[in-house]
Amino acid sequence: MICVLAGGVGAARMLDGLVRVVAPSEITAIVNVGDDLELHGLHISPDLDTITYTLAGAINPATGWGLVDESWQAMAAVERYGGITWFGLGDRDLGTHLYRTQRRHDGATLSEVTAEITRAWDLDLRLLPVTDDPLRTMVTVPGEGELSFQEYFVQRHHDVAVSAVRFAGADQARPAPGVLDAIVGADVVVVAPSNPIVSIDPVLAVPGVREAVVAARERTVAVSPIVAGAALKGPADRLLRELGHEASVVGVARLYAPIAATLVIDEADADLADAVEAEGLRCVVAPTVMRDPDAAAALARVVLAGAPA
Repeated sequence: MICVLAGGVGAARMLDGLVRVVAPSEITAIVNVGDDLELHGLHISPDLDTITYTLAGAINPATGWGLVDESWQAMAAVERYGGITWFGLGDRDLGTHLYRTQRRHDGATLSEVTAEITRAWDLDLRLLPVTDDPLRTMVTVPGEGELSFQEYFVQRHHDVAVSAVRFAGADQARPAPGVLDAIVGADVVVVAPSNPIVSIDPVLAVPGVREAVVAARERTVAVSPIVAGAALKGPADRLLRELGHEASVVGVARLYAPIAATLVIDEADADLADAVEAEGLRCVVAPTVMRDPDAAAALARVVLAGAPA
């Protein structure tokens, strides 16, 4: 069994590689919900949906999020009325959020609805939100105060400096059913090449999750989202620097040393392998840029080979 800590496009591509080399039914993804938001009265779960659409082969390849062949008539109407349009929702994508919201109003938990949505897309792996309870990533922008993650990431195009990040609701949250069992029972725990600060840390912030991953450290393999000092997508490198970390594979190693025994880094950073190992992790050097499904599958094989037998 394989358990993947997941969030964002990097995790979606990593999972797409894994399902190509092992049976999807052997995989459980524990997914960040700190990015979730309520908008237009709808419960939107961007990371859960990006993973679902990617694995279903329905993702918009130009953006890495949303559905392919979308139309935007609903957003055009909202714009005409002067409503909120900075967070775009395509017409097909709206159907997912309408269904999720209705089911939540019916009393279903987020994890129950997620299972229903993945079944509808004929996916055999298990996607688990890390918690069914409210959990929201909040970032502090100097001089402005706190913004929700999506206000920072989408509305402000993540181009403002951040001085702090917190996970509202984490203290009261409980792991969703199956989350801790998936970590404890996994032969391999994978930390996907997601943003360490705003994709992986919210997962670890839910009480009991970090402790379970630390206990599984010797069978945990992390993949660096930083290649040659930069993030391939998103603000991970800038967030690391702004919050006092080194934006390199060595900085990632320092963050992940307590939870992972192995770090996979890109060939572009091969000269830093010794420095990574000096932080207490075994270092594996391999191509990590998932340019296409074949590259993602090749990386998945490297990750699984990096776990102890």
